[in-house]
Amino acid sequence: MKLYPLFADLKGLPVLVIGGGTVAERKVAALLGAGAKVRVGAPQLHPALARLADEGQVEWLHGGYQPAWLDGVWLAIAATDDRDLNARVAADATERRLLVNVVDDASLSRFHVPAVVDRSPLIVAISTAGAAPALARRLREMLERLLDHTLGALVTLAQQHRTRIVLRFPDLAERRGFYDWLHDGPVLPLLRRAQPAEAERTLLSALNTRGVSPGKGSVTLVGAGPGDPGLLTLQALRALNQADVILHDQLVSADILAMARRDAERIDVGKRCAGRHVPQDHTHQLMLMHAQAGKRVVRLKGGDPFVFGRGGEEMAFLREHGIDCDIVPGITAAVACAAYAGIPLTHRDYAQSVCLLTAHGKDATDTLDWHALANHRQTLAIYMGVERIDVLTARLLEYGRGPDTPFALIENGTLPRQRVITGALHALPALARQHAVGTPALLVIGEVAAMARDRAWFGELITQRPATAAAQMACAEPA
Repeated sequence: MKLYPLFADLKGLPVLVIGGGTVAERKVAALLGAGAKVRVGAPQLHPALARLADEGQVEWLHGGYQPAWLDGVWLAIAATDDRDLNARVAADATERRLLVNVVDDASLSRFHVPAVVDRSPLIVAISTAGAAPALARRLREMLERLLDHTLGALVTLAQQHRTRIVLRFPDLAERRGFYDWLHDGPVLPLLRRAQPAEAERTLLSALNTRGVSPGKGSVTLVGAGPGDPGLLTLQALRALNQADVILHDQLVSADILAMARRDAERIDVGKRCAGRHVPQDHTHQLMLMHAQAGKRVVRLKGGDPFVFGRGGEEMAFLREHGIDCDIVPGITAAVACAAYAGIPLTHRDYAQSVCLLTAHGKDATDTLDWHALANHRQTLAIYMGVERIDVLTARLLEYGRGPDTPFALIENGTLPRQRVITGALHALPALARQHAVGTPALLVIGEVAAMARDRAWFGELITQRPATAAAQMACAEPA
């Protein structure tokens, strides 16, 4: 069956829906969203439809189906569970030359209701001619991930200035080039940053000069999350699919890089503890060089760019050199790894606050407020702390954190090789050495960490329930 694609303007027009159940309710909601004057014919109405009728948003035709209900309407939808009744409605509508849709029955329908991606006024409709509606829904889900929500604002802006665009670019090829610039140039990023006035000024400037300047490069700082590709945000995925150049960290997985645009140039700028080391200044210069060459650059960082990721330094450098810079936050390791270990970072019975800190670097532990960190009823989430576990444990115990305070050490969090080692604080260094914990690893300290023993749901769990510190000391004393 070959269908003729059609977008109908139903604003202010009467439309009939026959049926009063949940399916009819969904159809009515879509029609009201399109501005139609909806009439609902049914003996009884679903509570939500009844409320709409009471509020005057729909007209209720009470009782059994009457062919006269079709008089004066522009189209009809049969949404009952009675196939014979639906067939009668379809026949009566066809006799009146009305377009009719019978829900879940393509053979009786004269029009089909598609799966819709709504970026109003941009609308994408998908139809399988009723053959595989579930497949149409899957395709809609794919497009939802790919199409930026800001596209609606871009289309609205173009619509507002359509007359001027046509006058400025009477040649169709030039006009097409202008619309390409409108999508690929600076206007869409400005709308994405919630700066509509600046976006309009940029568009008008291009119209006044009767042309567009060569594309200006930009950099987007993107958080790749903790490792699981499924935790990548929609905005991050869109940035990866638009990038010309990707500067990525060592901890960004191959699975995430595989989701990027196939022909994008990939440059590893990860900092290593041994072997090759990429200075931060070199990363700055790479971003600048490619952006100044008109490229769309993605600086792809593990976790979140602004949580121990030097994103603030990179943003400041780019702003100093006049390079447009957007930020796409990522799910930081403390949130994601703790969740994958079954640990709530806060809990009304155990922890009213959470502290994110890093122990990376030789002097990092010397600058921390150990009095504050040793307080009870708070959770400590420590990044990059594996190499300083002995010092961390000693300082916390020295300043009063209880030796039996639970901890969870999460290695390779959110990845298939995740391990969670739990135990008491006083045993932390020994357990870390016993299980040869490596990087990347997140350390969670606090009462909530004990929940991993019973609630960890992902990866391997290694639970140690050693005797308390006091009991161990008692056993060590001579009889």
